[in-house]
Amino acid sequence: MDAATIYALGTPAPSRAAPGALSVIRISGPRAPDAFVFLTEAKAFERGHSARDPSLPETRRMVLRTIYDPLTGEAIDRGIAVYFEAPHTETGEMMVELHLHGGRAVATAALAAIAKLGFCRLAEPGEFTRRAFEHGKLGLTEAEGIADLVAAETDQQRRLAMRQMGGALHRLYEDWRTVGLRALAHLEAAIDFPDEDLPDGIGAEVQTAIAKLRAEIATHLDDKRGERLRDGVHIAIVGPPNAGKSSLLNLLARRDAAIVSETAGTTRDVIEVHLDLGGWPVVLADTAGLRESADAIEQEGVRRARQRAAEADLRLLVLDAAGDWKKEMQALTAATERWDAARDIVVVNKSDLAAVDGSGVVALSAATGAGLPDLLQRIERATGLLMEEGAAPPLTRARHREALVEAQAAIGRALAAPEIALAAEDLRLAMRALGRITGAVRIDELLDVIFRDFCIGK
Repeated sequence: MDAATIYALGTPAPSRAAPGALSVIRISGPRAPDAFVFLTEAKAFERGHSARDPSLPETRRMVLRTIYDPLTGEAIDRGIAVYFEAPHTETGEMMVELHLHGGRAVATAALAAIAKLGFCRLAEPGEFTRRAFEHGKLGLTEAEGIADLVAAETDQQRRLAMRQMGGALHRLYEDWRTVGLRALAHLEAAIDFPDEDLPDGIGAEVQTAIAKLRAEIATHLDDKRGERLRDGVHIAIVGPPNAGKSSLLNLLARRDAAIVSETAGTTRDVIEVHLDLGGWPVVLADTAGLRESADAIEQEGVRRARQRAAEADLRLLVLDAAGDWKKEMQALTAATERWDAARDIVVVNKSDLAAVDGSGVVALSAATGAGLPDLLQRIERATGLLMEEGAAPPLTRARHREALVEAQAAIGRALAAPEIALAAEDLRLAMRALGRITGAVRIDELLDVIFRDFCIGK
């Protein structure tokens, strides 16, 4: 690991439009104490004082200090400085934080002053968090939870990130790895000491344990909650032409996202809008009207509409209150693949033009907004049921899925292996795949990919 002392702005870069109240600069590494002294004592850099200077404050204690340019001695700002003694820090290294005023000129001058010290370099994206991982302060899944928390746009995404950052996913995968390693130890014992009096039933015990482990991994892989929460719950708006699907999309999006026209077949392609509905991230898709058509372009639009409806997590079937909507509802719900009467929602639009008499449907007027609160409540309830929190934390990343699929396949081979040595080797491969998720198995190229997606200063 690079032992250089690194620094970065830990708060958003101030701009002319939004200067902000504070700028926090973080410094981490073996010479962070030197940086503290040389930046907070006028001419200290010139005099060559060491980090053991009496001016170094008690660890974790906020002190008021003037920040100086180390070469010119010019005062840059007056703010709060904090020194953190290793290893009891976020990164496990010596750390310093400077809490300064939030103007762009202050932040720029302070960062330039640190650069002038000559022994600090600007941190790379995610380098602070990577150093925390390197020093055993957190595992890879917790580090990814930090990245998810920073990127969270809805309340539910924040909750999932907090749960992962707290180690829930790490504990699940490490528990599985412990079970697998114990089974592997039994197999290795049977291979290395065939003449010893080992407990009866080792083979059956191992078989039962890893078969259960494989089933738990399969259940975890089938759980799409985490990926839905990261990428958004996909909701498809389907229905016949001119029922008001595009009007509904615009109403929910609170802007003119789709063209609305009295001409049937206006929507030819899928139009997507990303929303926050009740704390859930949602990808709402307006689709072409479902009908028979001789127009080749409209036919393709209908095909895409049916495909999107089949792939969506939830469906909103929009019908026209002025037409024979009950007959259309029966026909379209029967023809829509994966229609779930308990979760998917029938919306009877244009209720301002005709009375809606029917149970289990939402009467709506996209023109006046009447019925919108009821629809939003139904969508939030259906999404909540879809994302209902279980005892086990959900799978969140493609990287995890890839490793789990590999582990599941290896366990399957171990269960079917004709030789105990082959079973042990496949089980070892499965444990290695699980270890890659939490960082128990080190692959530096993988770490580069994970941490480069972080922001600088994190």
